[in-house]
Amino acid sequence: MSATPSKGDLRTAALARRDALGDRERAAAAEAIARRGLPLAIKAGAAVAGYSPIRNEVDPVPLMQTLAAKGARLALPVVPARGKSLIFRAWSPNDRLMLGPLGILEPSPAAAELVPDIVLVPLAAFDRAGHRIGYGAGHYDFTLAHLHRRKTLAIGLAFAAQEIPAVPAAAHDVMLDLVLTENETIDFRSV
Repeated sequence: MSATPSKGDLRTAALARRDALGDRERAAAAEAIARRGLPLAIKAGAAVAGYSPIRNEVDPVPLMQTLAAKGARLALPVVPARGKSLIFRAWSPNDRLMLGPLGILEPSPAAAELVPDIVLVPLAAFDRAGHRIGYGAGHYDFTLAHLHRRKTLAIGLAFAAQEIPAVPAAAHDVMLDLVLTENETIDFRSV
């Protein structure tokens, strides 16, 4: 009988599958997600937080631009410190970004803080129950735990290749409301 794989093992395998995708496949996936959009109405002025893609993540910018064209205000996260909630600052595609302390591009400290109505969440792996595996630092779990209290939607962006049969979820892990891949929209809100 084999042992159940750890989150670390599942993360490594899912990231290897993601990294095996070519640049064209990744760009086509981001465009497919943007064309399909979200399965819900976006109220004018709603704040949508994306992320600056790293490590071959799905690029959220095409989807963010689609949502901005429908009246959404855009934001990107800023990592203040380990164990602290992410801060979301206003952003538009023409804004210049700065390299943050973790080497991730972030908006200027002068950009206005926004509390998002929707957070587009990067991930390493996901399952059909709405669980995700991140990179292990807990930034999104900590942040989403606070934002869920105000009914902020958490929407994972992933390539279909990142799906796994089951995430070994812990009590502190926050479930996603939806996952968007290049192939489908998976809605966990009624699960």
